[in-house]
Amino acid sequence: MKYKHLKNADVDVSEIAVGTWAIGGANYGPVNREDSIKAIRAMIDNGVNLVDTAPVYGNGYSEQLVGEALQGGYRDKVLISTKFGLAGTITNPFRRDAGFNNIMREVASSLQNLKTDHIDFYFVHWPDPNTPIEETMTALNLLKKKGIIRHIGVSNFSKEQIEEAMKYGDVDVQQPPYSMVDRSAEELMKWGYERGIDSFTYGSLGAGILTGVHREKPKLGPDDLRWHFYDFFNEPKYSKVQELLKVMDEISAKHDNVPLSQIAINWSCSKEYVGTSLVGVVNEKQANENCAAFSWELTEEDIAALDRKIEELNI
Repeated sequence: MKYKHLKNADVDVSEIAVGTWAIGGANYGPVNREDSIKAIRAMIDNGVNLVDTAPVYGNGYSEQLVGEALQGGYRDKVLISTKFGLAGTITNPFRRDAGFNNIMREVASSLQNLKTDHIDFYFVHWPDPNTPIEETMTALNLLKKKGIIRHIGVSNFSKEQIEEAMKYGDVDVQQPPYSMVDRSAEELMKWGYERGIDSFTYGSLGAGILTGVHREKPKLGPDDLRWHFYDFFNEPKYSKVQELLKVMDEISAKHDNVPLSQIAINWSCSKEYVGTSLVGVVNEKQANENCAAFSWELTEEDIAALDRKIEELNI
């Protein structure tokens, strides 16, 4: 495993982290609880020291599963990242609430779910237009002062929103989307990197499309977020990604037919402004394959070929 030093947070993190949205059991198809626990532990056994989750992933299920997986000494080996601010209801499952009272409610729930006495990275999951950021940061500063959280993060924030938050306290990390098929946050990440705000990137495998598994459009359920939250499985991007996969196939052949997921991980982690790449896993095989990405490296020629194709396809 390789590690990077996060500047504002002043900690070392593995270049990939466990992403747990899919194992929340909602919106990504069926998952097996025991397989998920084994996958998390396999990632940690391979040197991963960061697990990212959120209460909205399966309405607390993902956090609970992480809490169970980290029993038996695993908690001491990792940093936990979780979030707040999507205080869903039956009629509005993604209602945003980053108010003081809701933060205090959510942090207590997350601590219980995760079976821990502190949270290493606590993120505002999405900007809340109805709550002044000063109120949000006041709550986070209080939690940090008490030792309940150690570092403050923002997810899906713009540069202007981060700058506003920084008027009221430190922002240590951010969590934007980033992969070969989504570079929308690249300039934001570079801006943050220059200011010590390192990035935990999500969607690192393009919701699975960069693994090369989906050479034909998958038959996903109507509620599967791979239809809605991401656009990789819709045209025209789907056909463009298939062309990119052909270049990845060629690079794979040069490197003893490594899985395409390892190429995606290598590409992302080669960027200095990527602090760590969140990678979803549902079983031990995937966990071991992902971590093996660091047993080899893309050459400069490989990276240039990928970048040229990405630019050519305008992904």
